[in-house]
Formats: sequence, structure tokens, C-alpha cells
Amino acid sequence: MIADFHAKAIELINCGKLVACYSRSQLKADDFGKKYNCKGYSDLKKFLSHKSLDIVTICTPSGTHLDYALKVAEAGMNVIIEKPLEVTLNRCDKIIEIFEKNKLKIAVVFQSRFYDAANIFKNAIAENRFGKLVLGDAYVKWYRNQKYYDDDKWKGTIKFDGGGALMNQSIHAIDLLQWYMGPVDSVKAFMGILGHKRIEVEDTAIAILKFKSGALGVIEGSTATFPGFLKRIEISGTKGTAALEEDHLNVWSFADRNLGDDEIIENFFIKHKDKNIGGASNPSSISFFGHKKQFENFIESIERNDIPLVDGYEARKSVEIILAIYKSAYLDKTISLPL
Repeated sequence: MIADFHAKAIELINCGKLVACYSRSQLKADDFGKKYNCKGYSDLKKFLSHKSLDIVTICTPSGTHLDYALKVAEAGMNVIIEKPLEVTLNRCDKIIEIFEKNKLKIAVVFQSRFYDAANIFKNAIAENRFGKLVLGDAYVKWYRNQKYYDDDKWKGTIKFDGGGALMNQSIHAIDLLQWYMGPVDSVKAFMGILGHKRIEVEDTAIAILKFKSGALGVIEGSTATFPGFLKRIEISGTKGTAALEEDHLNVWSFADRNLGDDEIIENFFIKHKDKNIGGASNPSSISFFGHKKQFENFIESIERNDIPLVDGYEARKSVEIILAIYKSAYLDKTISLPL
């Protein structure tokens, strides 16, 4: 499914074109190729030898990203990897190392960073509009029925999913949270399997965070909360509070108002409460607008030989936070970062 979002995003960009696709099944490769007017391969070596191929996007199960990334690096191509970068820090580091060694670039898909409202948030923090940051919270109360896990055998497994509601679903919100609040100092967490059967990983988790700045925070993530709600980021400081729901603002309140605040409220405030956007209850109901902007950013970074907004090091941060949360819940103790 995620490959469709990548393909649709690529269709919209002016600086690139989808030329080939790969699947272990030739039938699936042919169907996808026909759908998006590109050449389908079931032989990975032949796919990577496609004449006009410059960038590869990896949309395989999370715990296989390293395996495919190594092949891409060997072929001398830059790569875009669907989140997470990988499911362990060791596997993340191996990807980063091999691409640096081969002087190739990595981008990891965190499309939420490319929404206009998300960047308005980031700019307000840079301008010190919040004053001293006090609280930073991320809430991802989504819903996935049992069929979601039963239909794809890799989902809900430690080996291929790497985790559950945090590693698969909440990671976008966790990435935004650390992007806004800065490095995490320590976490204390609890988690469980509360709404599903036949899965190895959490469907519900909470964590209390202490940031290196001294600010505190909370992460709540679940795939067991019917009917599912938009992911929400709340930032509070001594001079202001703002809340982001998916790609819109929900709260925008500061002690010192700026001339542009009315325009921000008019253009970026959420105007609906449709739970079917943002993947809250249906994983296919996400926008690929952020993917498009991220792909464009990656191509620009290659052309200019600079660093993409979300490179391997940036993508590693959210994985480390999530693994620290898992470790805290398993050991029932506060865990300090870095791991």
C-alpha cells in the first residue's frame, strides 16, 4: 500500500519520474508497473540495473530495510527509505555507514515535517515565541481492527515490524516532537497488548519524557482506541501554547501576538474533525502531499550536494527514543539516552 503513496507523489513532481518497480512477485510487479506506467521486475539485480534509475525508494517491511539498502548502495544509487530507518540502532547504523562510505545520500520518509502548519510550529519555536519550553506532548490514538494485523503477517511482529503502535504508527508524531523539543534525556514507560490478539508487540503505550532542556513531556500511542483520532502535538511554554492536529493547527495562543497570527489562524486552523484523514482509522487515508515535498527536497539535496531535511542521522533519533521506551517498559525503570 505505501508503495502506491510513493508512486502517486512521484507522479506529481516535475523533477523526477517513476521508471521501474520491483517485487518478489512478477505478477505484482507487472500490475504495479501497468498501474503507474513503469517497468516491473522480480529480479532485484536487473531492477537495479535499469538504465535510467537514479534513486530507489524502499517500501518493504521495516525489518528488511537494511537488506535492500545494502543492495541499493552496492548499485551506487541514492535511497529514500519508508519510516522507520530500521528496527534496531545497529541496523540503522549499518545503513548510515554504508551510504556514507559510498558517498551516497539517504532520506527517510517523515512527511509530516513538510506540512506548512508543522513548519509554522517550528518557526515559532525558533523565534522563541513559546518562551521557555515547559511541556511537549504527542498523542496518537488510532484504531486498527484485528484484520489489519491478520492480513499482513509481518505486522505486529518484532522481527519485521520492530514494534507496534509506537514504531509503526506513532513514529511520525515522535519525530515531530523531538524535532520541536530537542534531545530526550530520559523516559519512563508502560505498554501492553490491550485490544488485539496474535501480535507480539504493543498496541498501547505511554511514556513520560524528560528533555535535555529540562522540559517534560508525554507520548501516548495506540492502535486500539476506537474510532481513531488525528495525531496531535502540543507544545507549551512560559509565553505560549500551540497544538498541531495532523496538518492543521488546533491551538495558537501566545502572550505576545504577531501581525501574522490572524492569517495563520485563518489559513491553517483545522476546519473539520474527519477521523478518516491522516490514517487515524484507515491506513490508506493519508495524504501524499508531504511525500511529494520530501521527494523534491531529496532531489534538490542531490543536485546541490547538501544534506536532506531528514537524513539517516535525523531518522535514527525517533528509533532511539522508541527503543528507550520499550526498554523502560520491559525493565520497569527509567532509561537514559543515548542508549
